[in-house]
Amino acid sequence: MSEPEPEPGSEPARPFSIRRDGDDNAAGDGARAPDASGSDAETVPDRLPDDALVDVRSEQEAVHTQEVLDRLDRELVGLVPVKSRIREIGDLLLVDRLRERFGIESSRPTLHMSFTGSPGTGKTTVALRMAELLHRLGYLAKGHMVSVTRDDLVGQYIGHTAPKTKEVLKRAMGGVLFVDEAYYLYRQENERDYGQETIEILLQVMENQREDLVVILAGYKDRMDEFFQSNPGMSSRIAHHIHFPDYTRDELVQVAGLMLAQQHYELSSEAETAFEDYLERRMRQPRFANARSVRNALERARLRQAARIVAEARTDLGKADLMQIEAADILRSRVFDDDSATCTGEPPQETIDEGA
Repeated sequence: MSEPEPEPGSEPARPFSIRRDGDDNAAGDGARAPDASGSDAETVPDRLPDDALVDVRSEQEAVHTQEVLDRLDRELVGLVPVKSRIREIGDLLLVDRLRERFGIESSRPTLHMSFTGSPGTGKTTVALRMAELLHRLGYLAKGHMVSVTRDDLVGQYIGHTAPKTKEVLKRAMGGVLFVDEAYYLYRQENERDYGQETIEILLQVMENQREDLVVILAGYKDRMDEFFQSNPGMSSRIAHHIHFPDYTRDELVQVAGLMLAQQHYELSSEAETAFEDYLERRMRQPRFANARSVRNALERARLRQAARIVAEARTDLGKADLMQIEAADILRSRVFDDDSATCTGEPPQETIDEGA
């Protein structure tokens, strides 16, 4: 199937139907792709008589939405407001699914979203789970996610942007298109910037093909606010604005614990104290990136642990020694060597290496 060419403008709201097996999807694959569990997303049973009764809990179990939400809880520490909003969206779509079983017609809810917050606060992970949730409920044919930035959408010369943007949209059809740092699409200071062409194409698709694609725009909150002010058409198509707060120090300690457990490492009691001190210092320095900075710090601690083990050349090394990170592996960080960086505003070399 060739790529759909949406017409400019909007279309009136119309009754929607949750996807069923055999429905063609916008990407032209013909059949719905299996979800992460290896089975097709649940389809809506035949219409119920008006006097029928349904079990809400059983309906929820039938589409396995609770599994997705529980997985989100396991993957991400904190973020209670974010998780609550995702659950509310899931509840709305489940109720719409029940309404359709009784033949109650309503327009399809708008599902395009904006995720705002600092780097490393879980925006990409939540977008992945949202794609899975929408697929399980029958709102997306595939439930995959395509993550892009300006470079993936905007061309370098006349005639390059439209085919580049449309190719990305073609890959994303049936799933979620996640546009990170979306404000870079629009450069107000450059009237001839090709990003405006991408925005216009996105606006058309978000309106005319909203049954086939969910768009999530992400970035820093202040810059996203400016982006929406400069592009009111885009703002009007976003139904859910979800802010991801920065993690607290205690939450970051929990994040570190999850990351270490996944890699079969653990901190000694002295290392735990040292890591808390590390976080206190690092969080005050420029370009701190929440969970991303924690991951990078732990990767460097692993390097130091390995170097220490090899240098010690012990003859009685055991399994526990290979799994344990000591305080020395944390305290060798340059964050402890350069306290003046906090005062001068100039980060130590380690924060530059971190890529935050």
